[in-house]
Amino acid sequence: MNFKHLRYFWVVAKAGGVMRAGEQLHTTPQTLSGQIKLFEDWIGHKLFRKVGRRLELTEQGRVALDYAEEIFALGAELETSVRHRRGERRSLDFRVGVADAVAKSVVYQLLEPALDGAEPVRLICHEGKYEDLLAQLALHRLDLLIADERVSPKVSVRAFNHLLGRSPMSFFCAEGLRERLAGAFPQCLDNAPMLVQGPTASVRRQLDPWLVRHRLRPRIVGEFDDTALMNAFGREGRGVFMGPTVLEAQIAAQYRVGVLGRSDELVEEFFAISVERRISHPSVAAITHAARAKLFHV
Repeated sequence: MNFKHLRYFWVVAKAGGVMRAGEQLHTTPQTLSGQIKLFEDWIGHKLFRKVGRRLELTEQGRVALDYAEEIFALGAELETSVRHRRGERRSLDFRVGVADAVAKSVVYQLLEPALDGAEPVRLICHEGKYEDLLAQLALHRLDLLIADERVSPKVSVRAFNHLLGRSPMSFFCAEGLRERLAGAFPQCLDNAPMLVQGPTASVRRQLDPWLVRHRLRPRIVGEFDDTALMNAFGREGRGVFMGPTVLEAQIAAQYRVGVLGRSDELVEEFFAISVERRISHPSVAAITHAARAKLFHV
């Protein structure tokens, strides 16, 4: 393999086009296009397709990019290692996958203890779909996966669930919206505008039957995979929204909203998922200890 061609491909894929990649590599788009063509000929597949003015990766291109990312990450580690001065402490890379259904304010509080340990740590976070991140964990490309659901025994991935904690849910809304709602909680939710988590979130799967049990029919005006975006809409009075009670004070202060009510029937759980049954990675140990001792009560 010509690693120069691989690097050109990697930069073009990251930049989204040969013009921007050429500026980064200080070479002409024509030269880059020629080098990419040679690499595609060697691979035996087209790696890009044109979509408007942008280049989009083909399926084979995405596979090649995954390997290129790993190859150049290892190269950077090698360079750091051989240039490391004697007596200087080397940072420990800690690669964490974060399922997109997990509230980012929770993620920060869970991961913060990893940065305060005795060993210097370089935190590398990847956000994505739960299933995709679980596959990365199985390939040992991640040290840990933070998720709101446990790994099912039916999944053909050797991974272990470490419960970090659980929290009931609180309902929030802006002051202007609260004045328009009739009745006490939870009856005030009937016909109220509501912002909810996306269908993949575990707490969303609990919400729908909870509403049925309480004979409530809110108007779902928005569904969000990103809870921070959902909260931002809630701050503007667009609807009632839910968040973990453990973060109640923080959410109320950050988004300037009030607490409408709480439910112990709706519970969000948080898991650290790893490929090791007994936790040995120092950062994972710091996270699990701090979560259970301070953030949650397990």
